[in-house]
Amino acid sequence: MTRYWADHAWLPHGWCDAVSLRVDGGVFREVADEGGAGGAERIGALVLPGLPNLHSHAFQRAMAGLAERQTNPEDSFWTWRETMYGFAGRVGPDELRAIAAQLYVDMLRAGYTQVCEFHYLHHQPDGKPYADPAEMSLALIEAAAEAGIGLTLLPTLYMTGGFDGRPLSERQRRFGHDVDSYLRLIQRLRTMEKPTLRVGVALHSLRAVPEAAMHAVLTSGLVDAAPIHVHVAEQIGEVQDCLALRHARPVEWLLDHAPVDARWCLVHATHMTEEETRALAASGAVAGLCPTTEANLGDGLFPLKAYLEAGGAFGVGSDSHISVSPVEELRWLEYGQRLVTRHRNIAVSDSSDSVGENLWGDALFGGAQAAGTDIGAIEAADADAPRADLLVLDDSAPVLAGRDSGSVLDTFLFAGNANLVRDVMVNGAWTVRDFRHRDEARIAARYRDVVRGLR
Repeated sequence: MTRYWADHAWLPHGWCDAVSLRVDGGVFREVADEGGAGGAERIGALVLPGLPNLHSHAFQRAMAGLAERQTNPEDSFWTWRETMYGFAGRVGPDELRAIAAQLYVDMLRAGYTQVCEFHYLHHQPDGKPYADPAEMSLALIEAAAEAGIGLTLLPTLYMTGGFDGRPLSERQRRFGHDVDSYLRLIQRLRTMEKPTLRVGVALHSLRAVPEAAMHAVLTSGLVDAAPIHVHVAEQIGEVQDCLALRHARPVEWLLDHAPVDARWCLVHATHMTEEETRALAASGAVAGLCPTTEANLGDGLFPLKAYLEAGGAFGVGSDSHISVSPVEELRWLEYGQRLVTRHRNIAVSDSSDSVGENLWGDALFGGAQAAGTDIGAIEAADADAPRADLLVLDDSAPVLAGRDSGSVLDTFLFAGNANLVRDVMVNGAWTVRDFRHRDEARIAARYRDVVRGLR
């Protein structure tokens, strides 16, 4: 058991002063505002809950920056995807473990304490399973444990190459499962769950999972209380194909054909009508937004203002990891709306006129829901106490000079590019102190060796 105190901490009801924390067994056993020091260890002036990263393809971190040369005057998501397939074909278990560990260190240092890993790199490049069919999943689990980040592992069902049911291409074969082998993988990984590991399911997309297979997974009994993630409506081409072959738009079709509720995270959902936007918000599902990747790929802009006005939940993810920063994701989520509307301060609510507080608070709530975890809040409970995850900001940073707690989050998200996350705790253990990860030198050296080999 360890007792801490902070000058100011972000609790579920907002900033509070002189907050005392008792951490035991990796969870918050006691949280009291106006508690004072009382002999406890002071951890800092400004303490926040750790943020969940709700969408990640770990292997893509190692190719960040390698797809920024024009290959076609009509370059788009679809041409980028071909580059990604070529890179994915060279990544095996050892490479994935090294890449993911480095990525997860970067996430922790940026303020993410949980990552939802949307994992479809299952088999050998020729599509044959490894001797252990779970080997690539295990590489991710080992990388998360090594780095010390919480992991929501989302093994992904990927069966067809398009809405017309075409077979997977040669470069997609390593992604593929039939329903039975996929459910066996989920069942095995579920036996490994612990406070820092949750196993959910992912349907890659409507174009990659036939309707019958989707229903077989959803009625298998393995997803009753598990997170369910799916890519949807990321690209105009996807919307057009869905209309042509399923006679409905992707979000519309999914809401009509699946029991979409608070277990679900619809990743991107970029291209929606006003009716779809309201319906998604009403479903209780989370919209998984990845603004830096969506911008990098030229996807489009999510209808944030209308979605928030309808009461929708959202979280953010770094997806392809062209950037690994919750600050940048949230900043560009707001800036995209400003560019479209030509107005300022869009993400506000009836309860708060602070854009920073609204964005951070909404991303905490939606991220925790999508991750299927009890993180995202510094609070204690009589039973099922929340996992002890927190961030300590560098209150000595010049950019925070003269700021009271009411302006900290606005400054954190919108003032400059210096990393202000000084210390990070996950499950009651310090993973980052004074801006340095506990094992960053060794993990970085291995990563460099692996990436040089891939090139």
